[in-house]
Amino acid sequence: MEYNSDFIVETNSLRKKYKESEVLAVDNLSFNIRKGQVFGLLGPNGAGKTTTIKMLTGILKPSSGDAVIAGYNTKTNFNNVKSVIGIVPQEIALYPTLTSYANLLVYGTLYGIPKSELKEKINYFLKLYGLENKAKQKVKNLSGGMKRRLNIIAGILHSPKLLILDEPTAGIDVQSKNFILENLQELNNSGTTILYTSHFMEEAEKFCDKIAIIDNGKIIASDTPQQLIKQTDNCKNLEDVFLELTGRKIRE
Repeated sequence: MEYNSDFIVETNSLRKKYKESEVLAVDNLSFNIRKGQVFGLLGPNGAGKTTTIKMLTGILKPSSGDAVIAGYNTKTNFNNVKSVIGIVPQEIALYPTLTSYANLLVYGTLYGIPKSELKEKINYFLKLYGLENKAKQKVKNLSGGMKRRLNIIAGILHSPKLLILDEPTAGIDVQSKNFILENLQELNNSGTTILYTSHFMEEAEKFCDKIAIIDNGKIIASDTPQQLIKQTDNCKNLEDVFLELTGRKIRE
């Protein structure tokens, strides 16, 4: 697969079939993400979003097809891929019995950040994300919004070129949500590309430069939020588009 330097993510005919399933979880998926974009991968439950992200992050191997991140094939150069991506999972990926500071110390060490830089980076991000006075508090005693913010810091501490966010604002109050999105927008403005999934359509419409809607393992629409709304009959917003394209039936 030839690499195009304009894109930080390129996928070509990605397929994934689980042994226990008769259908493909991801079916011949091809999409590109330009450097500097906020790219939203949206879809109903079971559409293939999580499987796609797991293939991009090396947790799962594709049944066939290729993915290239920053010029590195995820199947053959994954150590290089790991150095340029940051991952913020939907589940809080923190050690509950460690302090906020100790958690970041662990992650920073795993990322290979030199000790001479690590403490300075931790202090900078704790202050930036309003957690400076929670540095010595155990994670299990933090509020949901604080845990979300700390979860994000753990994913950006090593200054990744590509940040992958899976439902970064799930289960938190409006103030925390707004704070997180503003800081993520600033991070993007500084050059970090973002791949983002969410079930909050209004949030995605405002936050994303480009949207791909996936259902039954296939991308069924891809464009800017504004163009998707314009191109889909009787739709006033992205939520209308999403329901029109994926249906109103409840998914398991």
